[in-house]
Amino acid sequence: MSDTLELSHWIGGEKVDSDRPGESLNPSDTRDVVARTPRGGAAEVAQAVAAASAAFTDWSEASPEVRSDVLDRAGTLLLERRETIGRLLSREEGKTLAEGIGETARAGRVLKFFAGEALRLHGQNLASTRPGVEIQTYRQPIGVFGLITPWNFPIAIPAWKIAPAIAFGNTVVIKAAGPTPATAEALIAILHEAGLPAGVVNMVIGDGDVGRAIVAHKDVVGISFTGSQAVGAGVGENAMKRQARVQLEMGGKNPLIVLDDADLDRAVAIALDGSFFATGQRCTASSRLIVQDGIHDRFVAALAEKVKGLRVGDALDPNTQMGPAISEAQREQAYRYIDIAREDGGRVVTGGERLNMDKPGWYVQPTLIADTSAGSRINNEEVFGPVASTIRVKDYEEALAVANGVEFGLSAGIVTQSLKYARDFQRRARAGMTMVNLPTAGVDYHVPFGGTKGSSYGPREQGFAAADFYTQIKTSYSAS
Repeated sequence: MSDTLELSHWIGGEKVDSDRPGESLNPSDTRDVVARTPRGGAAEVAQAVAAASAAFTDWSEASPEVRSDVLDRAGTLLLERRETIGRLLSREEGKTLAEGIGETARAGRVLKFFAGEALRLHGQNLASTRPGVEIQTYRQPIGVFGLITPWNFPIAIPAWKIAPAIAFGNTVVIKAAGPTPATAEALIAILHEAGLPAGVVNMVIGDGDVGRAIVAHKDVVGISFTGSQAVGAGVGENAMKRQARVQLEMGGKNPLIVLDDADLDRAVAIALDGSFFATGQRCTASSRLIVQDGIHDRFVAALAEKVKGLRVGDALDPNTQMGPAISEAQREQAYRYIDIAREDGGRVVTGGERLNMDKPGWYVQPTLIADTSAGSRINNEEVFGPVASTIRVKDYEEALAVANGVEFGLSAGIVTQSLKYARDFQRRARAGMTMVNLPTAGVDYHVPFGGTKGSSYGPREQGFAAADFYTQIKTSYSAS
């Protein structure tokens, strides 16, 4: 067992002590208490917003080089400590150690990318229709942003929300996800160690009451949320009632099309990665495998062998290929959907059984289900676990129709050797991101991220597109 951390809120640049009635458990071994946590509410949120408001003027007026330097130093520290913090992440979230270290490194790269973007923020000089009049546009910071982040990427998503917000001169109040507060706190601590002024980034730990208080606070000018569609809809509605900016990322039911001409080994490797790595707990995971008739049976048989061979175990064991689910509720959700798929006529090719491990944890057997229909629940509702289902189709047009036939539209992929179908898919797939001969999960940190339909709402996250949400454009006229 490792030591149990004693966490605090971060408000005004300081740790704010309080009672710690909550616990963060290790999903690989629930006897291990990762952290004891406070349970904040509206009072702590009000203090955090007041601190962020007080810090806004000086931070927004500081040289962009000051903001760049803080982010760059924090990125360096995070990269230097990737193994230590990555181990904490894996212990708290359940990702394999390689995945935890990799995510931590990604967060460091995100901070460094936005260190550069702080210096690149620009406007335009435009010609007026009137002689002697000049027009310029500027991007300006707005104020205090509320950030509500999920548990499945407990350091990368806080990083890619915080970094652009503060790079462009705003201040932040963040609610970390309930199951993974220790990992988020490690990021906040590093930002302050890197020289972040007091009050620029504040974190309140707690349950849904914290998120609701952030969304409702009159001095929070924008909300960036990543989580479920059901919760996101309420966040958006309540924020827009008071005309706050809203950015919502709300999951996916992502298709991977495999055409008859696909390289079988490559298609299987892509499906295995997209569907089962990170325990399937990625909003970009390939949960629907849409396979053309000519390759379907060979693909299912080959993928089933790979899925069956996945080594499930403690996230900190270097031999583990797939860790546990984040919680008992998430484990039970996965098994419930497996049962639903069976009831709807699906055939469990491999997996689907309860696992008996040598320690108490929330383990799920990776499961492949064949013979499902496009309209079945398993193919329309987000499972968020290591469960993939296959749908047999006759041709490309049917595959595309099935891929587009759900309310989500985050990421979509195709495996084919046909340039014709690959290009057509890129144009016609109703998703914010398309992948050709690549897993649907796995995106770069320096380009826009987001979906269509029920997956996303508002401006894109990450990359150069982040400026659209975290700044506002001012148009300035002047006459000689």
